[in-house]
Amino acid sequence: MDLILWRHAEAQEHSDPLGGQQGDAQDMARRLTPRGEKQAARMAAWLDRQLPNGARIYASPAHRCEQTALALGRKFKLRDELAPEGDPLALLELVQWPHGKSTVVVIGHQPTLGRVIARLLGLAEEDCPMKKGALWWLRQRERNGTLQTLLLTVQTPELL
Repeated sequence: MDLILWRHAEAQEHSDPLGGQQGDAQDMARRLTPRGEKQAARMAAWLDRQLPNGARIYASPAHRCEQTALALGRKFKLRDELAPEGDPLALLELVQWPHGKSTVVVIGHQPTLGRVIARLLGLAEEDCPMKKGALWWLRQRERNGTLQTLLLTVQTPELL
């Protein structure tokens, strides 16, 4: 199984004067900046060339994630499990890791994506930093009766 974790591209700052929380209505409505739109388009063009037909694509219902997903130009589903401050275990259950049979792309947020990466790669830290617009491509395989998680690539829009 291949799992691609893609953090949404650069978005507008949260401008709630009352100090709103991640996941509140204003946060969910934040849009990509013009730079973020370019980041999403650049990463989407690269990813579209790599993805097999039939890849499943899920995105957080936050507007910035939907915009990032739209740049890919493929069908996708918005999933509440991927909203800001989501549970890494709920994400893994959604994608059926490690037993899923297809490639899955998840477009979401920090710290959830970083926590999934840390968990799957057995990192000492609970969370793994992840740049806006970047993606991590992980693969689950079995070797000699043991499941292994491989890191295939880490891409950032600036390097494409």
